[in-house]
Amino acid sequence: MKNIAVIGSGTMGNGIAHVFAQHGFSVSLTDVSEASLKRGMAAIEKNLGRQVEKGVITEAQKRDALTRIVPTTQLGEGVRDADLVVEAATENTDLKLKIFADLDALAKPGAVLASNTSSISITRIAAATKRPAQVIGMHFMNPVPVMKLVEVIRGYDTSSEVTATIMALSQQLDKVPVEVNDYPGFVANRILMPMINEAIYALYEGVAGVPEIDTVMKLGMAHPMGPLQLADFIGLDVCLAILRVLHDGLGNPKYAPCPLLVNMVQAGHKGIKSGSGFYQYTSGSKELVVAKRFER
Repeated sequence: MKNIAVIGSGTMGNGIAHVFAQHGFSVSLTDVSEASLKRGMAAIEKNLGRQVEKGVITEAQKRDALTRIVPTTQLGEGVRDADLVVEAATENTDLKLKIFADLDALAKPGAVLASNTSSISITRIAAATKRPAQVIGMHFMNPVPVMKLVEVIRGYDTSSEVTATIMALSQQLDKVPVEVNDYPGFVANRILMPMINEAIYALYEGVAGVPEIDTVMKLGMAHPMGPLQLADFIGLDVCLAILRVLHDGLGNPKYAPCPLLVNMVQAGHKGIKSGSGFYQYTSGSKELVVAKRFER
């Protein structure tokens, strides 16, 4: 595989494009608007710059990586020559099904279609195409240039050859791929989201405040970030969407999202992306200002 198409230039999409380009692949980055693409490319340049500052790559390697990424708003143009398409759009089932139906019609017959979904069934996504054996999950972790794990999710019809190819390709990116089967939430979010949800319930029920809950998990369990801060980092709307996938897919009430999380998302408090979640953030920054107080 030499030519990679990435669909979506948001946080995950631009991170995936960054990593592929940094490792010598030609990348087409597609999004619906020029403004989104400009933000995505600016993020890639900024993050490559951080790697230069840390001595991870050279200035010349940064320039080379940037020249390998071609942004476009035309889906057909973006995927026409791709050996692998990685979809990194919003975590919305209907949207992903439409994208994959379009990709199936536009991508060349031998292309592998991958989704960066964090919870939605790969089997269901593959059923929207006429090439289910060539559909697979590539769940990168955020921030993509830093985090080593890639969950490689094998759908019901995904071929062994495609799975082996994507496992090997992930290693070419200096990632550690882990093969998992296609069940709601896969492994990472099936374990992580109930923990985050329970932390929100502890806050909701008045067991402790935001900084206290996060401090217990950081100092007591050696987590680098507390669950409430992590939820803000992921996006509270994303956490809610994943919990709903788990709840609907497994039918177990233990996955039901906390009412506080539902209310916060409905009110537009989505974490870092909105500047307010369980913490307040400096505008346009991931730097938290203060933990918010929640009254029962």
